[in-house]
Amino acid sequence: MIRVVLPAHLRTIAHVNGEVTLDVEGPSAPVKQGPATRTGASATTTINRKDFGLSYNRAIEAGPVVGDEVKITIDIEATRRSS
Repeated sequence: MIRVVLPAHLRTIAHVNGEVTLDVEGPSAPVKQGPATRTGASATTTINRKDFGLSYNRAIEAGPVVGDEVKITIDIEATRRSS
């Protein structure tokens, strides 16, 4: 498993674009399943929603509904069929 940091462009949250850094883990070792070979990877980042213009917050008795930091996780799996 390889771990790299990848710059990325997050497009249009509330009409605001921004740069993020993805922490990528993978690809996983290929796994043979029947006629196919599978591999996968995962990427995570944390954004501050206020950086994207999302500053509203509706308070309830227990506290704020949404925190300022939002964690984004992307999981991907690729399959190649044997010929």
